[in-house]
Amino acid sequence: MKKLTYREALGEGLRYAFQKDPRVFMMGEDIGMYGGPYGVTKGFIEEFGEDRIRDAPLSESGFTGAGIGAALGGMRPIVEIMTVNFSLLALDQIINTAASLRHMSGGQFSVPIVIRMTTGAGRQLAAQHSHSFEGWYAHIPGIRIVAPSNAHDARGMLWSALQDPDPVLIFEHAMLFNETQEVSAEFVAADLDRAEIKRAGQDITLITYGGMVPKTLAAAAELEAAGISAEVIDLRTLRPLDRETILTSVKKTRRVVIVDEGWKSGSISAEIAMSIVEDGFYDLDAPIARVCSEEVPIPYSAHMEQAAIPQVDKIVAAVNKVVYGSTSLTASGTNGVP
Repeated sequence: MKKLTYREALGEGLRYAFQKDPRVFMMGEDIGMYGGPYGVTKGFIEEFGEDRIRDAPLSESGFTGAGIGAALGGMRPIVEIMTVNFSLLALDQIINTAASLRHMSGGQFSVPIVIRMTTGAGRQLAAQHSHSFEGWYAHIPGIRIVAPSNAHDARGMLWSALQDPDPVLIFEHAMLFNETQEVSAEFVAADLDRAEIKRAGQDITLITYGGMVPKTLAAAAELEAAGISAEVIDLRTLRPLDRETILTSVKKTRRVVIVDEGWKSGSISAEIAMSIVEDGFYDLDAPIARVCSEEVPIPYSAHMEQAAIPQVDKIVAAVNKVVYGSTSLTASGTNGVP
């Protein structure tokens, strides 16, 4: 075992792919000479050369389109978009081209492109750099959406994504880059089809992904001290959802809180909740609750930004309301859970 930051793990995953498959190359803004906006590709241009590490102009639509063309031509491109907000400039390429070509060609063409982007708030970069649009993209058929929440997945998801014949979008949360975790010394590819139970519990299921996983685990620890046993599910992949793991947990705990940094209206949390209602309604003993970002563009001011996004205390309050009908703790042990 060894310790890696999320940033280092992303770099190791990229390096593994470059060494293993000569078809892999990368395009993006500031990824070469600068070493990447978050330092992930520092030293890569010296190690792999300018043919495989390509600094792109400030045109997300342009270099995403070039990546799609390279994928159609048999290459395995990795496109890095600096922040999820900027990916909106490439929506036409991602949705109308990459996600649609297999279906529009009757299966004659596939687009094995991987698009990485930073998502999430917490860095005081305001509304142009801080939103969470992975739920939007999860609405689109023809693409896979993944969100690594830890160093193990940050390292292992990329290689698995490159094996997919269809486009894969990887959402890397900005607040995780300095988080450290022990990972195996040997490279282990991640399973993109299964969610992961991060913490077993009996009283309530907490469903989340990406940057919200550490906060949800912290809330679960606080709840445990107060007598509520919370099971935490890290979705890992938002499209397709691992509904089997979700429904199995719900059947056991009979209560659910979904934690999602996206806005509540039209969110991935709404899709998860409705999936539970459709296939597990009679397993529920209480209404499903959601903890999401406030319905405003992410503010710049630090205290307003923190107030706008899910926090541990908000998760704890939502759980207490589901379990006890109140946002404050009213029982001292698990046996007190109705």
